[in-house]
Amino acid sequence: MPQTPKLIRGYEVVIGLENHVQLSTQSKIFSGSSTAFGAAPNTQASPVDLALPGTLPVLNRAAVERAIRFGLAVGAKVAPLSIFARKNYFYPDLPKGYQISQFEIPVVQGGKVEFFVGDQKHVVNLTRAHLEEDAGKSLHEDYHGQSGIDLNRAGTPLLEIVSEPDMRSAQEAAEYAKTLHALVMWLGICDGNMQEGSFRCDVNVSVRKPGEPFGTRREIKNLNSFKFLLQAVDYEVNWQIDEIEDGRAIRQATVLFNPDTGETRAMRSKEDSADYRYFPDPDLPPLVIAPEWVERVKAEMPELPSVMAARFVEVDGLPEYDATMMTQSLATARYYEAAKAAGAVPKLVANWVMGEISKRLNASGGEIDTAPVGPALLATLIGRIADGTISNNAAKQVFEALWSGESADVDAVIDAKGLKQVSDTGAIEAILDEVLAANQKSVDEYRSGKDKAFNALVGQAMKATKGKANPSLVNELLKKKLG
Repeated sequence: MPQTPKLIRGYEVVIGLENHVQLSTQSKIFSGSSTAFGAAPNTQASPVDLALPGTLPVLNRAAVERAIRFGLAVGAKVAPLSIFARKNYFYPDLPKGYQISQFEIPVVQGGKVEFFVGDQKHVVNLTRAHLEEDAGKSLHEDYHGQSGIDLNRAGTPLLEIVSEPDMRSAQEAAEYAKTLHALVMWLGICDGNMQEGSFRCDVNVSVRKPGEPFGTRREIKNLNSFKFLLQAVDYEVNWQIDEIEDGRAIRQATVLFNPDTGETRAMRSKEDSADYRYFPDPDLPPLVIAPEWVERVKAEMPELPSVMAARFVEVDGLPEYDATMMTQSLATARYYEAAKAAGAVPKLVANWVMGEISKRLNASGGEIDTAPVGPALLATLIGRIADGTISNNAAKQVFEALWSGESADVDAVIDAKGLKQVSDTGAIEAILDEVLAANQKSVDEYRSGKDKAFNALVGQAMKATKGKANPSLVNELLKKKLG
């Protein structure tokens, strides 16, 4: 059931995203030039990329297959016929004076992306995903007041993924972008490197009073981190509300975000599609995708996150939220499956991954596939909890020692720190007898119906054993003694 949008200062926020995903091909979309990052300026620009007279583009089959893979993953229609068009505009890093893109008939049509914000499930519908070439790059630094042009990036294959304006908060937009980022990496169609520009976010933001038509949108361009996305949207929303409250109209514009000041600023007035004078590219025939091609790509695809999550729910008994978290990246899914294969209880693996492991990875900026506590080590630790060797609290101490590199042996840490639980029934009963004798008031309160007194007695027993008694055994034996 759709959630009532949270209002900001009495306004509803409306957000849609356009994500430029650099496809993981070795060569460009219409030429054989390399797409490798970091080469010296203008060393990976062929005559086709430079738009020299007499050159003709040839479509890269691998780029098309990656677009098909994405379309299948989001449940979209893969168009049997799509058209490449020329998007006409002048900019110094666009040698041809136009960009080859898709307009009226894109290769991927529709689809949806599901994700969680907290424990609330959200769905964002997609408008389209189309193939296009990237432009070059204007360089303004270290050129003594002049600008340079690097055309290495010109012609790099992009899949532009356009959402419907279905998001109603900065947090929702960020979680959608994170999910999309994880998906394209899972599919192997993009390396996801945001610092190198492989995954870029353009965010369309507007505000309106509830029930009114959509407001005028402003597009925040080229956000390359989820943190900046959150900051940029929050600032832009409040700026637009301030303008409206002061009686000024919002003008459609393209804006940039300055992470140093945390502010957005207008770069240029926003063009509409008519301004680009789209028309079919006469040098490229229609892209025809036969059903057999789609089926072949489908057969080669990995198990999708949604399918894997459903399997974790059905087979492992995980809650839907846990299953989604275990499939938020391919590395996380592999870690979870490896720990499970090593004998750990699935739900406990999920708890540790979402808890202690995620907390430490977030603090360090590390990745789960290089975590100091690997899946086999975690499975051993969980096993020691399950068999009663250590308590949950003691397990956290063991985990800390393993994570810090103090040891790579669970049992060695348990022995060295003296964390092994006391599970000897006779020894625990003797301690309980002493606790009951010394706490007659709590005994009487419990027998008169005050349940909190039972917890106080358990606490005294754990204190007497310095926290080493098996809590479940203490509870069981104490109830028997209290009748």
